[in-house]
Amino acid sequence: MSEQLLSRRDLDFLLYEWLDVESLTQRPRYAEHARDTFDAVLDLSAEIAAKHFAPHNKKADANEPQFDGERVSIIPEVGEALAVFAKSGLIASSMDNEVGGMQLPAVLTNACFAWFQAANVGTSGYPFLTVANANLLLTYGSEQQIDAYVRPMIEGRFFGTMCLSEPQAGSSLADITTRA
Repeated sequence: MSEQLLSRRDLDFLLYEWLDVESLTQRPRYAEHARDTFDAVLDLSAEIAAKHFAPHNKKADANEPQFDGERVSIIPEVGEALAVFAKSGLIASSMDNEVGGMQLPAVLTNACFAWFQAANVGTSGYPFLTVANANLLLTYGSEQQIDAYVRPMIEGRFFGTMCLSEPQAGSSLADITTRA
């Protein structure tokens, strides 16, 4: 199933032959890694995407999240996929070891995330927005904010969202206009 999502051969060509990602292991930040590590994380991503994200792609599109005024409800398969994703440690794949991350190169993390985008763009939005929120807090947040929000995000207990507002459109992306 994972080969139906992305070509691993093409991905390996891009990462190892064109971008020479393996050479990043010569840098101190990535010295504890090797190509074997990179391949293992890519394999894990392909497996999780194929087994836990792809199967409910159509169902999730047909059953949007619902808000009853107090709680948001999603189909169970989305929650199950997110739990597996969080347990794998991929939320923190490019984050520092000190916060529980794998400290992988961002280019490798992005390659891993491509599997999830290919499998189910809707469900992949939850962890990817969470990663962006966590990175924002890691860069600009206080220690208290990091402890209160980032650690639960890495564990998959909290998820982040996109907050976007434009003067003429509010948060309606379809109503945003631009001029050159």
